[in-house]
Amino acid sequence: MGRLLLLLLALGYSLLAQAGAPALVYTEESSEVIDLTPWVSEFQASELIDYRELPPQNDPRWHQLPKQGTHGLGAQNRWFRIDIDVRTHPGSRVLSINNPLLDNLRLYHLVNGNLMAEHHFGDSLPFNERLLQSTQFLYPVQLRPWEHHTLLLRVDTEGSSHVPLTLMTPGHLSQMLESRNLLQGFQLGILTAIGLFSLFVALASGSFSYSYYAAYVLSMTLLVASLQGVAFRYLWPQLPAMQAWVIPFLLPLVMCFALMFAEKVLQLKYLNIRMLRICRFSAAFSLFLALLSPFVSYSLAMYCDLVALLGIAVVLLAFALVQAMRGQKLARLYFLGWIVFLASVIVTSLIYLGAIETSLEPLSPAMAGVTFEIVFMSLVLAIRYSDERKAKHRIQQEALEQAKRIREAREEALKAEAESNERLEEMVQERTLELEIALRELNEVNQKLTEQTTIDSLTGVKNRAAFNKRLQAEGRISRRQQTPMALLMLDIDHFKNINDKYGHLAGDHTLKTIADTLSAQLRRPTDLVSRFGGEEFAIILPSTDAEGAMAVAEHIREAVEALIIEWEQLKIPLTVSIGVSSSIIESDEHPLQLLEQADKALYQAKNDGRNRVGLFQDMPVPHS
Repeated sequence: MGRLLLLLLALGYSLLAQAGAPALVYTEESSEVIDLTPWVSEFQASELIDYRELPPQNDPRWHQLPKQGTHGLGAQNRWFRIDIDVRTHPGSRVLSINNPLLDNLRLYHLVNGNLMAEHHFGDSLPFNERLLQSTQFLYPVQLRPWEHHTLLLRVDTEGSSHVPLTLMTPGHLSQMLESRNLLQGFQLGILTAIGLFSLFVALASGSFSYSYYAAYVLSMTLLVASLQGVAFRYLWPQLPAMQAWVIPFLLPLVMCFALMFAEKVLQLKYLNIRMLRICRFSAAFSLFLALLSPFVSYSLAMYCDLVALLGIAVVLLAFALVQAMRGQKLARLYFLGWIVFLASVIVTSLIYLGAIETSLEPLSPAMAGVTFEIVFMSLVLAIRYSDERKAKHRIQQEALEQAKRIREAREEALKAEAESNERLEEMVQERTLELEIALRELNEVNQKLTEQTTIDSLTGVKNRAAFNKRLQAEGRISRRQQTPMALLMLDIDHFKNINDKYGHLAGDHTLKTIADTLSAQLRRPTDLVSRFGGEEFAIILPSTDAEGAMAVAEHIREAVEALIIEWEQLKIPLTVSIGVSSSIIESDEHPLQLLEQADKALYQAKNDGRNRVGLFQDMPVPHS
């Protein structure tokens, strides 16, 4: 009786699934590897929703996935649904999502309508958080007879939206992964070996051609490893943020080095100046795209990179074709290598679009084309290097013959040149010594002038101009690091009475004593004390909140009150009032507002009786 109820329940789910895409009926005759595309329904949600809010399978908003699958860049809130009716032959299966560049995948596994598991995938997560350690996303499924399995998959990604879904046995998965890892390792090994060999040749010979080729091959190797997910797995598994910009950065960088290498191989510097300028401009533009990629969205960067790649590929083919028609041997070989590479890219694009049906993975032709093109270009570079060596050998032979004819004259010229060099060296040494002395004196004068323009001549502390410059600089640091900055405005109480009673010289002595006391109280090298004007001083305290600033201000007030200042055997009583303000800077105008607030706090302290510290309390937050 219980088995009959399970059968009726499975049939009910099967009929419901047929309203959208048909349900996969899994029997013992089913293949070990099943491409799930014909059984996938797709739903595009306008906003983020939970799986329980999805429309039922018979809702017209669900539609069957096209035969060639989904393509393009970017996908947000896109849902996929696969229904599987298990009749017989229980066992373990693995759901494979073979696109290592998907950002976020949320999988919900329901059995007979009940949620059994929920998992979060994607290259926006650290690699070790995957269920199975593989470059593709894998989810194990346990199939039992007369069960209805529903797999709901939500995709959010800025990169390729292609979601290839395959159901296979663990044994076939293991064989497939072994074959793929072997091919990928063979390809990356060849590219790395060629790149390192070219780099060593470049370092040993100083050849720009090998330098550009080595940079091109190594950057292409890293790009291929990133596209295959190998770089994420082995190079930066704990840095998923790199996945958001490494491909848009590497793609134009590869184009830049390809253009620089093409300039050397096609010898544009000697054969066509206009082509040379176009090539260098394109390389500079590609480098600009690479540097710009971390600051724009992934989809915008990829669109710009792909358009630039198409244009640059056409330009390089045209250049190679023109030079080949003019009889240049290396241009013909270069043209052949690029044609094969572009043909492989076109085949990959046609596979993605469904125009070509094959059991190969879509990226396989492109990866084979890349490998062929790089190996073939190494042959081109070797031929060019051989031709250059032969030309150099021929030139050396001619130079030796000429050297025999002019050896006697050259020896005489060398003797005269040696005497002239000795006299010239003596003169150069004398002039160099004079120049060093003049530069040293000029540097000393410049240092004195710089100190004079930033130091208050009376007190010896920084002047108002230096304070204003430092205030803006510390404000930017506070804004960038989101740390508080404090300002202290200090005014000497009854300073006019000191000038009137003891004289202006006594007032100057008082200002100098106050400045020395303030400098002694500030322990951190980043703190700044300056004479703001008259008897006012201003202090900048970076990375200091209101509580810390109040403590510093109170220490200063107590230190000044404890001073014993004598002038002509008369003691000058001295106190100060201090205004304090502190805040995290939010805009370029905020430091000046902070200064005004400290000034208001100062005048409030003077109004409250002087010889005290006032904190600005009601401080509005400026808007950027």
